Amino acid sequence: MAADSMEIDDALYSRQRYVLGDTAMQKMAQSHVFLSGIGGLGVEIAKNIILAGVKALTVHDTKQCTKWDLGINFFIHEDDISSQRNRAEATLHRIAELNPYVHVAASVVPLDETTDLSFLKQYQCVILTEVSLLLQKKINDFCHAQQPPIKFISADVYGVCSRLFCDFGDEFEVLDTTGEEPKEIFISNITQSNPGIVTCLENHPHRLETGQFLTFREVNGMSCLNGSTHQITVVSPYSFSIGDTSDMEPYLHGGIAVQVKTPKMFYFERLEKQITNPLCLVADFSKPEAPLQIHVAMLALNHFQENFGRGPNIGCLQDAEEMLKIAMSVSETLENKPQVNGDVVKWLSRTAQGFLTPLAAAIGGVASQEVLKAVTGKFSPLQQWLYIDMLDIVTPLEKMGSEEFLPRGDRYDALRACIGDSLCQKLHDLNIFLVGCGAIGCEMLKNFALLGVGTGQDKGLVTITDPDLIEKSNLNRQFLFRPHHIQKPKSYTAAEATLNINPYLKIDSYINKVCPATESTYSDEFYTKQDVIVTALDNIEARRYIDSRCVANLRPLIDSGTMGTKGHTEVIVPHLTESYNSHRDPPEEEIPFCTLKSFPAAIEHTIQWARDKFESSFSHKPSLFNKFWQTYASAEEVLQRIKSGESLEGCFHVIKTLSRRPRSWTQCVELARVKFEKYFSHKALQLLHSFPLDTRLKDGSLFWQSPKRPPFPVKFEFKDPLHYGFIVSAAKLFATVYCVPFKEKDFSEETILKIISAVKVPEFRPSNKVVQTDETARKPDHIPVSSEDERNAIFQLEKSILSNEALENDLQMKPISFEKDDDSNGHMDFITAASNLRAKMYNIEPADRFKTKRIAGKIIPAIATATAAVSGLVALELIKVVGGYPADAYKNCFLNLAIPIMVFTETAEVRRTEIRNGLSFTIWDRWTVYGKEDFTLLDFINAVREKYGIEPTMVVQGVKMLYVPVMPGHIKRLKLTMQKLVKPSADKKYVDLTVSFAPETDGEEDLPGPPVRYYFVQEDN
Repeated sequence: MAADSMEIDDALYSRQRYVLGDTAMQKMAQSHVFLSGIGGLGVEIAKNIILAGVKALTVHDTKQCTKWDLGINFFIHEDDISSQRNRAEATLHRIAELNPYVHVAASVVPLDETTDLSFLKQYQCVILTEVSLLLQKKINDFCHAQQPPIKFISADVYGVCSRLFCDFGDEFEVLDTTGEEPKEIFISNITQSNPGIVTCLENHPHRLETGQFLTFREVNGMSCLNGSTHQITVVSPYSFSIGDTSDMEPYLHGGIAVQVKTPKMFYFERLEKQITNPLCLVADFSKPEAPLQIHVAMLALNHFQENFGRGPNIGCLQDAEEMLKIAMSVSETLENKPQVNGDVVKWLSRTAQGFLTPLAAAIGGVASQEVLKAVTGKFSPLQQWLYIDMLDIVTPLEKMGSEEFLPRGDRYDALRACIGDSLCQKLHDLNIFLVGCGAIGCEMLKNFALLGVGTGQDKGLVTITDPDLIEKSNLNRQFLFRPHHIQKPKSYTAAEATLNINPYLKIDSYINKVCPATESTYSDEFYTKQDVIVTALDNIEARRYIDSRCVANLRPLIDSGTMGTKGHTEVIVPHLTESYNSHRDPPEEEIPFCTLKSFPAAIEHTIQWARDKFESSFSHKPSLFNKFWQTYASAEEVLQRIKSGESLEGCFHVIKTLSRRPRSWTQCVELARVKFEKYFSHKALQLLHSFPLDTRLKDGSLFWQSPKRPPFPVKFEFKDPLHYGFIVSAAKLFATVYCVPFKEKDFSEETILKIISAVKVPEFRPSNKVVQTDETARKPDHIPVSSEDERNAIFQLEKSILSNEALENDLQMKPISFEKDDDSNGHMDFITAASNLRAKMYNIEPADRFKTKRIAGKIIPAIATATAAVSGLVALELIKVVGGYPADAYKNCFLNLAIPIMVFTETAEVRRTEIRNGLSFTIWDRWTVYGKEDFTLLDFINAVREKYGIEPTMVVQGVKMLYVPVMPGHIKRLKLTMQKLVKPSADKKYVDLTVSFAPETDGEEDLPGPPVRYYFVQEDN
């Protein structure tokens, strides 16, 4: 299958298209890439760029498969070793399976200083791993000299250090440096001055930068600005200057300034020059000197390899001393003569023969994104070096003897050379619970398999769970899955695929959610058996729940997530760090109800309105209709009850739906046409009736000014594809929910036109309904029903019964669940048409189906590069957790591969609450009280008082208040037994309670203490 046809397969590339866009995807589909070295790092890069969808990839390698490779290359198997296959040939068909649109070839021809490099001219990008520095320089010079230059990337992992270098030529133009949506700023004022100062709306900071360009539209008064583009200078978070406006007419009101994305040129130097004066990205600001120190150490390693024809021996102190001497002399040749860090050089020397696979996953993810930048020109490229080290892992291993790191002849020798055999054994014996087997989950399982997690003879188990089935769009990121796995459970399939990487892994798979409803499965006992919990989730609520379970059971948790090119990792360790719930992410900003209903200002508002209309008309109302008629035996019974004065909840709306129920395809089309008039004409006329264009507020300013846009009625035009699309999709959905049969011929233009031509569209009649303008007001739960409505309901129901239109079949509807990925169901057709018609009504720029689908479906953009990087960083922290490292060893990370930035920060130290001198607690503390059968609530309170020296003031179980003295009747509860007041679930012998206590200082509020675990019966010693 040709790569150029990839754009038709939106089901495969949908999430990635939201990250890269169509233009970049098309450029990628035409690019040829060469990759030398298919070891642990090379295979990571190959995997990521094949998933992304380059046109062709050539993988080059001259080495044979060895047992060592089993621990670093997840596509090399034991039979490849016994047959002595070349690494490129062994992995060829396995990496080719990742994406049928990518042509993958293998090359085994030697590549050295004597090779004629002219064959590289066929490639747009060349990537080198496991290549000597001398050869890197030669190939880089060749690539840089071509016109246009061949983009050059080199990357290496040596033990606990890694480096990445990029050279995209003297000049490299980028059309979009960030990939973010252009900002739109609503204007409140523009001064007539030099320079003119633009002020944006209150509480809406512009978040712009000096030097950016903006174009203006919808400005009233200073209208000559409309359509013009200006470079800005930021004045404050709410204002910026745009040049001389003193000769322009006075500004009146309104206006939107839209960010203009302008091309940016990036400049690169060759490897030879950059070696002496490197430009490095700093990832850890707590040690800004680290990149240069590692740069010197790695250059010393390259010189050592050239001088001795080998790398330094594992754990050899003599080789480390020799490398230190070389580093000192290398430093003198660099322009800034950076300081040599003896510890960095020593640990690089001791571990350079080894290979830390999670580090390869992390640097490989970043390198892969740079490849995509190189061939597409999208996002800011790395300039020009990135160093990531894991010295935090090896520093605590200082006292281990060198024999700990020596090879044992198994698949873990590369890992053992970095972290020692004792830590390897701890990984093998690990019980780990992975929640989620999606993109991050698949990458995590690969890392576990290479690390040997859960492979111990007597101990160790990997437990995984995921309730989802595999979809085609998953294949673009979730690399353990193949097309023949579609519609199979993710967890079972992922487990099977992971065993292909390491058959010695012990893995247990579940297909249920981790939530309160499954606590019988994922019980406290289950959690206490786990050594570490790792989450690979895509929603905050699930993270918060699992975090609370980890805190309650004192289990370490490593969390991560991605959104497009962005990603984060967070390490949570009992008694050392804060938990996930200790900090609150800012809540997702909700669109005010009045904005959605009457005053949309952006396409996001109209898309959400259309999505709400879909839910209301085709899901919520049909569900309420069915629920109502399931409660009552017949329409006659309902009529009798209403007439007798009984109030039946929701009956008015249900009867209204019944009386207007379409019973043929013709009536479905007629209903769609009437809805068109109501939504896109009458609504505008009503708003303009309530608020004419000249309406002014109390302060004299116009009501209709930015961000409020006055609506204008849309006149129905049958030949307009947008109008016609709404009618057809709406009619199809009405027919589905009302169980009206339809055929393909019903969708012909001739049939639709004939029906619409005969429709009598209701005339607009203005009403005196109050239009909500308060942005803080929420959608009302119930709309009051008047007595006239009730009389009308009786009349309509009687009419339906008399005409035999309230029979059993008439009292049923078919609710629809929104499904964004099935193009045949009409769901996205309706939402796209409805949203863009509303946008047209309010003069808002419309959105194509692709963008509408992302917003309406709440699709999280995703790409394999960020996923791979994040999972590698998690696995590195896992090693530290397993090793029981001190608090300052752990690192959280935030990255954005588009910019690119990667920021490591120390974990937040757990906060301690002081009760009094000598008594304090943290979120990780838990008090315990052991009771007896006749233990009363008073006994419990006395036990807490005596054991912990506090004065209890309140006892709570979850949200249930057990004892609050001011509450009526609560004093009497003191005599009740604990068994009567609180009951544990069947599998528990205890309950967790919260006891508040009086502070030492008068006037302060009562403080909640740590959870108190109350055991109903004294445990046996």
